[in-house]
Amino acid sequence: MRTTTVVRPLPLLFLAAAAAAETPPRDAFWRLSQINKASIVMLAETGLVPKPLAAQIAGGIRTVVADEARPGAKRSGDYLVFEALLIKASGPDSSRLHTGRSRQDIGSTSSRMQLREALLSTFEHSLEGRQKLLDLAAKHVDTVVPAYTHGLQAQPISLAHYLIAFASAFERDNERLSQAYPRINQSPLGAAALATSGFPLDRKRLAALLGFDGVVENSLDANQVSGMDAQTELTTVLAISALHVGQFVQDIHIQYSDPVPWFTLVPSLTHPSSIMPQKRNPDLLEPLRILASGVVSGAQASLLVAHNTSTGMNDPKNASESLETAHRARQMYDMYAALVGGLVVNAPRALAEVDADYSTMTEVADTLLREAQVPFRIGHHYASEITTYGREHGKKPKDLSDAEFERIYEQANGGQKLPVPASSIRSALNAPDVVRNRKGLGGTQPDEVRRMLEERKAALAASRNWLDSRRSDLRQAEQGLESAFRDLAGAARAGE
Repeated sequence: MRTTTVVRPLPLLFLAAAAAAETPPRDAFWRLSQINKASIVMLAETGLVPKPLAAQIAGGIRTVVADEARPGAKRSGDYLVFEALLIKASGPDSSRLHTGRSRQDIGSTSSRMQLREALLSTFEHSLEGRQKLLDLAAKHVDTVVPAYTHGLQAQPISLAHYLIAFASAFERDNERLSQAYPRINQSPLGAAALATSGFPLDRKRLAALLGFDGVVENSLDANQVSGMDAQTELTTVLAISALHVGQFVQDIHIQYSDPVPWFTLVPSLTHPSSIMPQKRNPDLLEPLRILASGVVSGAQASLLVAHNTSTGMNDPKNASESLETAHRARQMYDMYAALVGGLVVNAPRALAEVDADYSTMTEVADTLLREAQVPFRIGHHYASEITTYGREHGKKPKDLSDAEFERIYEQANGGQKLPVPASSIRSALNAPDVVRNRKGLGGTQPDEVRRMLEERKAALAASRNWLDSRRSDLRQAEQGLESAFRDLAGAARAGE
């Protein structure tokens, strides 16, 4: 029975699904509503608005929120639009909700709420890629692969060792995000336009009601300075992470171009050429690299928008570039996880790649030093001469005879005899033994790789716990705000 291959533009479908999944459930109107609820609760608690009037205003807020939840509602994030609806719902005195505030600090607060959610969401999307790297590494502690410097085969390592390097890089990226979060999650609310107001607003209470870790203390900094670095810190961290993604993709792509690569992708992540039937194009690599480049360029855009602006200008206050960069980063992380999860490793082919070249020559020099106290530079020269001889004669390392090892040493050292048995040199050419016999911290030896693997797993669990804790903090703050607001609005209903 014949089967028909269906060619699908998988990356486009992938991105469309990711975009649909990321449609924000909470818009600018929702954030403004939360800010207004927190403001009226604080104004009531401090006595800046009498409790009966505060309850009336809370009832009006509740009405506006309910009306704007109807299909087709405009749901504007502009406070003046909200205020007009509020006055219509609960009278002209409702404008006292705006006591001590400005659209400047409202906008800055709304932006901070978006940025912190973007950070947490992006952090969450990044974790699956780390998990996939560690899962794959656990299966390949003993798989020997070539490692490269300057684009040339350098030394053999284990595949697990390679993968843990990238898991460690993404761990640092997550650490940077977690360190940025408390700086981003600071409240500007109550700073007014830039100098506060004549009303002693409780800014710390506003911050707590909205789930912020604290306040941006200096009121000029709150709206006119700190918003710039909050955005660019987030995008800069994401750009660093995108560099790691791009580096990994390049490694895979270079290997994939070999006629018999030892890294391939599962068939569902490839597609055939429309004209060249032998080709199985790696479907995710190019769009993933494009996404990573988009994150890097987005970070540059956010920096350029903020560059050379004076305080009080709107240029750096619009977080759209930063939020779009975070959106691209989430797509990047999702596609990266799919790539790692779809890798197929041909371990015998990887070992054959190592055995075909001279990447174990450092071990030859080390063997001479360990067994015969031959200075490393002399051993290095001997190993280099073996490499030159083997390549000139079209021989792989294991094709060389004992007599050739001995003769090369004599020629390289003025007739001196090889001071170790030729069998010792031959043992030094065995890549699996070279990988297993490393001694240093962080090396390729299986016990050390397993130790690093367990530590990376523990660090991933800690990252998940950190995210869960931050989400829990925000949920608790939201519940506390809703409870306080409901009590206040309920007082208005009781008085009706």
